Amino acid sequence: MGFGYGAGAYQQVRSHGGVESADPHGLITLLMDGALERMVKARAHMQRGETAAKGETISRCIEILGGLRDSLDPKADPAMVERLDALYDYMSRRLLQANIRDDTTLIDEVSQLLQQVRDSWVQVAPAGAAEHAASA
Repeated sequence: MGFGYGAGAYQQVRSHGGVESADPHGLITLLMDGALERMVKARAHMQRGETAAKGETISRCIEILGGLRDSLDPKADPAMVERLDALYDYMSRRLLQANIRDDTTLIDEVSQLLQQVRDSWVQVAPAGAAEHAASA
């Protein structure tokens, strides 16, 4: 997974607004929010039998997870990065299975996992992030 892959996921989430003024921590939060939002949409497409839209939406979720994997910095905490990388990989594989099997429970599983990661990520916001948000 190269830089272009992660940049594509970033570009997809850019439409949510706030990207131009977000700090790196905020950008990761936006990526997670974008994936979570798309999982809700994918679930709805699945329930309505909209196969093409479901597949496209799940593919975008998987791309965003790839972007999150690409953003991991092994220098920060190698053990944590390894666990997150494995978790993002697992989530991607589960979404692929959800798409193939038309299984909303797999989307729900991934959504819950990513929501937990997101909640933890937001709690560890860097000290400068609050100041940056206030000035934006």
